Parts: sequence; structure tokens; C-alpha cells
Amino acid sequence: MKLNLNIQPLHTWIKTGKEPLVIAGPCSAETEDQLVATAHLLAQTGRVSALRAGIWKPRTRPGEFEGIGSIGLEWLKRAKAETGLPTAIEVATGKHVEEALKAGVDILWVGARSTVNPFTVQEIADALKGVDIPVMVKNPVNPDLSLWIGALERINNAGITKLAAIHRGFSSYEKSAFRNEPMWDIAINLKTLAPELPLINDPSHISGNRDLIGYISQKALDLDMQGLMIESHIDPNVAWTDAKQQVTPAALADIIDHLALRKPEVRNAEVNDKLAELRNQIDKIDDLVIQKIAERMQIAEKIGNYKKDNNITILQVGRWDEILQKRTNYAKALKLSSEFTEKLLELLHSESIRKQTEIMNKNEAGQAAEKLTHV
Repeated sequence: MKLNLNIQPLHTWIKTGKEPLVIAGPCSAETEDQLVATAHLLAQTGRVSALRAGIWKPRTRPGEFEGIGSIGLEWLKRAKAETGLPTAIEVATGKHVEEALKAGVDILWVGARSTVNPFTVQEIADALKGVDIPVMVKNPVNPDLSLWIGALERINNAGITKLAAIHRGFSSYEKSAFRNEPMWDIAINLKTLAPELPLINDPSHISGNRDLIGYISQKALDLDMQGLMIESHIDPNVAWTDAKQQVTPAALADIIDHLALRKPEVRNAEVNDKLAELRNQIDKIDDLVIQKIAERMQIAEKIGNYKKDNNITILQVGRWDEILQKRTNYAKALKLSSEFTEKLLELLHSESIRKQTEIMNKNEAGQAAEKLTHV
């Protein structure tokens, strides 16, 4: 089911310039000189469409640097006046919105810690009513697509039609090379539900490491995301916040120059015919896969009835471990990733358990009803 969002195309409210769209600037506005000097260097690259900077910083623990505050808005005014770059900041309260609008900030975004709280998002939305300004909404910290969608809908319902989403990754207990797990499937699901919604990637917060920014950026563009938000500082090593994930303006330009830009569609008839042929092959295989899964579930139902008749538990851990090991090894030999195979098997196993549980409960409910008729 598609989302019913009333939004304007990205190119109508921001000059993308050279593709891809790039919004860049320091994680935090630290001093006036730092912010303005960084802005000048970014403008000189010719790759940046808007200047971002953290004015108010939500921190995990008290006592950490929580942003320079409202004075930074004056620095942004100067940076914009001297470079011509539109400005973008994060807002987390209605008061932030009011101050940003008063200072002439061009673009606002709702941060991940705010998106997770519908009360906070609604407060921001209420402050935006009657205002014509672009707003971008970052995904929530936790991997919950509904929260992300809900935040976008709240902002859109406030009358904001210049709307975009920012994919910045999700928190996870699992340790990996990334600061925040990309969980690309969630971003893809959002794009599927709202194809007209601009989706911008934040490789800085996903990677947490400047060496991975180029890799994440390329992956995002390959998935047809419309732009990038990258943290850039005149001297990242001395940055007050998130030093490891910021790059110099020169390094930013180099990253952008090495990205391969691909198009979602081409007008070459020969290429389209070949794609259509290959997709037709996939469609046939998908139909066959679904048919085989249905046959598998029919057998699972027979197993459920047999277990019921012989008083055997639904879950048999030994059997599940055997399936997982054998199928994973087989899939690996066929060059399928272990992660994909395990997820697929878990889905199949979960559905089998659900069907067998349904059979058990149905029989037990029938027996209970029969007993009541004899009371």
C-alpha cells in the first residue's frame, strides 16, 4: 500500500547543481571562524548544494558538548551571506523551530532521537503549521519503519510539502564495521511505499568512520537515493564532536568525484529489451519458488497433524539445528550468503511453526467446546 503524501519534487526546492545532491558541513558549529571558513571551502568545491551545521546537539549524557546554541544561528547567517549556500540545521523542539525560522534558516531536519518520539515530532509539526520551508526527517534510532513513516506523515499533515527522508542507519547490539547498521531493506521499503519521496543518505552517521564514507555513498546512489548528507570540518581531527566521521572539504570533493552515477532507467531499446528478458526469467523462477513454498507448507501441516495424533511437541530444536546446518552449507556451495540463507530458513521455519500451532490450538479448542456441551 502506497503512502499518501502531498509533496513537491526535490528539484523544486533545492538546487542540486552537479549530481548527486550534497548537503555538507560540520557536525557542530563550534566557533564563528570554524564554521565560516569551512563554508567557504565547501562552496569552493562546487559540489555542495547546502551547508549543514549542528546548533543544538542531543547528547547521550549530561556534561557533554550540547551545541553552541542560538548564537550559532548568527554565524550561519554570515556563512550564507558570504558563500551563497542555503543553510540546514536540526530542530528538536518547537522553540528550535521558531528560532531557526526567525534566523532565516533555509532547511530544517528532524533528528533520529526526535523521530523515535511521536510527541516530539508532533510538537515540531505544530510549530511548522502555516510555514513554507523544506523539512527532512531522519530515520528513528531503532529499526522501526512505522515510526519513520509516522514522523513524515505528521510533518506532511502540518502543511509541509517540501519533504524528504534521511537514511542514517539504525542502532544495533551487534558489533560491526559501522557506527549505525545501514539496514538497507528498511530504506528500500520506505522508497517502495513512497516512490516520490526524496531519500537522502547520511554516510557519516552510518559509517562513524571517514574511511567508509565513499563506500556507503556509492551503495546509497546505487539504490537510487537522491543525495548525500556528509559531515565536513576544516580540521576534523580537532572537531568537538564526531571527529572520526568528518572529512575536510577537499576530501569531500574527492569522494564525490569518485562516485559512479547510475540512472534508474535508460532509453536504449536494446538494453531495456535485455532487462525485460532477464526479468521475465526471474518472474518465472519466483512463481516456481512460491509454488514450492506452498507445497512445503502443506507438508508442514501434515506433520502438525501427525505430531498432534502422537503427542509430539511442535518445536524440536535438534531437527531445526540439523536443517540450519545442512541448508546453510548447501547454500554456501551455491554461492548464497549465510546471512541470507539463515533469514530465509528462519522465515520458513517460523511459518511452519505457526501452521502447526494453529492445528494444535484448533483441535484443543474443539475439544474444550465439546466438553462444555456436556457440562
